Amino acid sequence: MKNLLIEIAQHIVDYPEEVKVHEIDTHQSLILELSVAKQDLGMIIGKKGGNIGAIRTIMMAAAGKTNKRIIIEVMD
Repeated sequence: MKNLLIEIAQHIVDYPEEVKVHEIDTHQSLILELSVAKQDLGMIIGKKGGNIGAIRTIMMAAAGKTNKRIIIEVMD
């Protein structure tokens, strides 16, 4: 899951080398903390949260039948 999020984010931003994801695996959920360059925050979030909403949808679909909730947090 971490690699998929990194791949998606790197194709959206201007500074792909600064994309980092920290993964926290709990019993009921998988928390992915996404860090990008400060200049790229707007690109990740998108207009009215459209990009991050689409990324979250893709990640939930990729999780499939793992029965874990996928939470993506964009870090400042």
